[in-house]
Amino acid sequence: MAQPLFDLENVVGQLAAVRQEWRAAQQRSNEPGGRELPSRDALSDILRGLKGVLFPMRLGPTDLRQESEDFYVGHTLGAVLHALHAQVRLELHYTARHQEAVDGAALDARALTITRDFASALPEIRRLLDSDVVAAFEGDPAARSVDEVLLCYPGILAMIYHRLAHRLYQSGVPLLARIAAEPAHAETGIDIHPGATIGPGFFIDHGTGVVIGETAVIGKRVRLYQAVTLGAKSFPIDAHGKPIKGQPRHPILEDEVVIYAGATVLGRITVGRGASIGGNVWLTHDVAPGTHITQATSRQDTKPDAAPTLAAARAALI
Repeated sequence: MAQPLFDLENVVGQLAAVRQEWRAAQQRSNEPGGRELPSRDALSDILRGLKGVLFPMRLGPTDLRQESEDFYVGHTLGAVLHALHAQVRLELHYTARHQEAVDGAALDARALTITRDFASALPEIRRLLDSDVVAAFEGDPAARSVDEVLLCYPGILAMIYHRLAHRLYQSGVPLLARIAAEPAHAETGIDIHPGATIGPGFFIDHGTGVVIGETAVIGKRVRLYQAVTLGAKSFPIDAHGKPIKGQPRHPILEDEVVIYAGATVLGRITVGRGASIGGNVWLTHDVAPGTHITQATSRQDTKPDAAPTLAAARAALI
């Protein structure tokens, strides 16, 4: 009898032992039944369908005709919502697994409510995305059409994912929201936490390396360039030395703020309306409305178009 090419039995046994060690360390029991957690693959299919539902003639099937648009949207949306409901249900049951008494029927009813509310929010999500597309078209002289913006700009793709993920986050399914946000990070290099609140007309130009933290609040018609970070400066610690989660720790950007490439804005600070932050600036303090901050001067200048003098630039280097 020929020897098998691979020692599958041994590898399978060792993998089972490693899983048991992990479950014991995490204090998880071997519960019978199907999948416990939502599926990344399932969410990927759901998001693909939702992009087509939101923009059927641009991000839907290549052979779609306008007279069939409503039929396609209805058919696709029905399938997507059924799949999303199943994933929402998985997260709710997983989150409640350690409760002493789990009301499965109540969790199932909540899953249905969350999915219905998500569906009802899609028209408003489309309106917000339309405002983002217009902001990109008007804010970039290289853009030749809104269609080009929608099809080609990484910032718009990132915002499609974010607007959908943020709604899931608001609905109380944060794990699904994080899974839904990650494709944008992988495809564009733009990392937006689904908890971040972003107003209409948001434009990320170029985009690679942009990071926006969970508790960031961004107003209307804000523009960011590549490699901008809206991050946390520090984390509050509990009595056991562990970070306290969920605290406001990221910046607030008021309406019409512009932040140029490479700037790092940290902490729960407020950048006032109409302010601009220059490239590569490291900022950890509040900025008054209309203020312009540059790296060369490291000071606040309330004149919109003021350029640093040679003397000021030399002084900043000392």
